[in-house]
Amino acid sequence: MARRPSVYGIGFLALDVVRSALRKTSVNAYAGGTCGNVLAVLAYLGWGAYPIARLNGDPASERVKTDLRNVGVMLELAECAPTVSTPVVLQIIRRSANGISPHRFEWACPECGNALPRFKPVPARAVPKIAARMIDPSVFFIDRISRSSLELAKIARERGALVYLEPSEIADPRLFGEALRVAHVVKYSNDRLRSLGHDARMSGILLEIQTLGSQGLVYRSRLARNPAWVHLPAVPAPILRDACGAGDWCSAGVIARLGSAGLDGLYGAEQGDVADALRYGQTLAAWNCRFEGARGGMYRVKRSIFVRQVRAMLGGVTALRVRVSGESGTVRTSLVPGVACPACPSRPPRALTNA
Repeated sequence: MARRPSVYGIGFLALDVVRSALRKTSVNAYAGGTCGNVLAVLAYLGWGAYPIARLNGDPASERVKTDLRNVGVMLELAECAPTVSTPVVLQIIRRSANGISPHRFEWACPECGNALPRFKPVPARAVPKIAARMIDPSVFFIDRISRSSLELAKIARERGALVYLEPSEIADPRLFGEALRVAHVVKYSNDRLRSLGHDARMSGILLEIQTLGSQGLVYRSRLARNPAWVHLPAVPAPILRDACGAGDWCSAGVIARLGSAGLDGLYGAEQGDVADALRYGQTLAAWNCRFEGARGGMYRVKRSIFVRQVRAMLGGVTALRVRVSGESGTVRTSLVPGVACPACPSRPPRALTNA
């Protein structure tokens, strides 16, 4: 039996508290963050997925772990010491007159006004213990650059892993340049980074992807004879209910198609394979836009139906039936109890989900 591919990821793993635009009283909490979403989707696609994080056992972290465990994510490395409060992000979705549902993120408790817990990197001193438990990685995913993430990426690279970097900003130019020299694939959004600058030309990046929102993406590959930029238009979403998480689904799709055999598999990919992988990632992103939340479709549709619908979209079908909770072929999503804000005063705080 073929070995199941594995992905280890380090970066933003959070609790997403999502307020619905469809039902104003409906609020749900899910595991989220770029790293959390990408690994959860890959687990959903059949991969072994191992987040490297500092979850400390607070109510938010328990919600995150339960959610990830339910979709098959492995949590052996999710409680690296010293542990910290789990980051919490509030996503507010609004319904507009034109049918598009824009969303915004909030980073403060609606009850006390204090900042909610934010991301803190794994300390570098934890690297040796983590590396000893990082077995035969196919892909190593980074979305927050730190000394520990770079050291672990170097170790994974030495073990044959494809290193996939998805930066959201250039916080430290020196570390950023080092990350570009470690990574094989880098993907970034043009509304956050216009380009990777001079360091990209000096790096060993094999595939560079720049996403353009509704305009699709452009990419260039050193694996091709002509490493010029190529444009891929966006895959139309059957229904655009919430675009949150689209980039995470796209990354997971690219990894699933190009990373299962590690770096050797990427080196063996032809130009058509790269284009197909990117199109697959775009299709996954478009599919999930029908649902609220960064991974809403995973909770509303059975996996067998998901596979058929994605296959149909890859074949050019744009009109898909949207099944709602309670119909045949769906999984009902139950409401979750509130998660108390750790920044609130000692008096019993109002639950975030009731804000």
